Amino acid sequence: MSNYQKFVEDLESVKQISQKGTEFWWGRDVVRFLNYKSWENFDATVKRAVTACENSGQPPLHHFHAVMKMVDIGSDAQRGRADWALTRYACYLVAMNGDTSKPEVAHAQTYFAVQTRKQELRQELEGARQRLELRGRMTEANKELAGAAKDSGVKKFPAFQSAGYKGLYGGLTMSEIKQTKGLRLQENVLDRMGSSELAANYFRATQTKDKLEREQVQGDRQAQQTHQDVGEAVRATIKDLGGTMPEDLLPEPPIKEIQSKVNQLERLLPEKN
Repeated sequence: MSNYQKFVEDLESVKQISQKGTEFWWGRDVVRFLNYKSWENFDATVKRAVTACENSGQPPLHHFHAVMKMVDIGSDAQRGRADWALTRYACYLVAMNGDTSKPEVAHAQTYFAVQTRKQELRQELEGARQRLELRGRMTEANKELAGAAKDSGVKKFPAFQSAGYKGLYGGLTMSEIKQTKGLRLQENVLDRMGSSELAANYFRATQTKDKLEREQVQGDRQAQQTHQDVGEAVRATIKDLGGTMPEDLLPEPPIKEIQSKVNQLERLLPEKN
């Protein structure tokens, strides 16, 4: 086993998991593995890392937590001892701001750089999977909505579908939505929606289906009005929550590109890795 592999194993052996499932390390453990002779020198390195975190635009409190832990000093007495709770990203910044003449610091820089990147890729994969799942659910919801519309006697399905979009998108037609978002007319707007926009449209479609069936709506005119009313209600909810109106959300890369990215990331990040 190489020195680097031994370092990684030792470091992973002292990793902690918070009640929320977040991994972290105690600074008093990290300082040993980085071969610092004094806590004061290590503490100064952590404070430089905090500054680096601020400069990168990340909230330091999300990654660095200064704590005071009580330790036994004999004769049933205790005293406080300063420590840090450090996320993986915090450990990476500590290593990057450490004494590079120490082999242990060089090992830590390599390890946390690789692992931090893996974590970023895992988060990217999770977001891409969520979007793919929502897009698939949207397809099924539209099929069920079409069935409910047919049962309600809808003959003008394009007009019925347009009514729902008008309600949700502040009166915009489908072509106007595409124009607003800079999409080509032949593009399927659903394929360029991000997770939030897909979720809003999924709610519109499912609630319209339920309302058509529950109230036994009949005829094109009533069905179109029902669809528009539901779209407007979803829009009002977004507004009440302080959310971004769907027409103002930027288009995401085409869903086919997201599927390709998921396939690529799954090869890079095996589930057991």
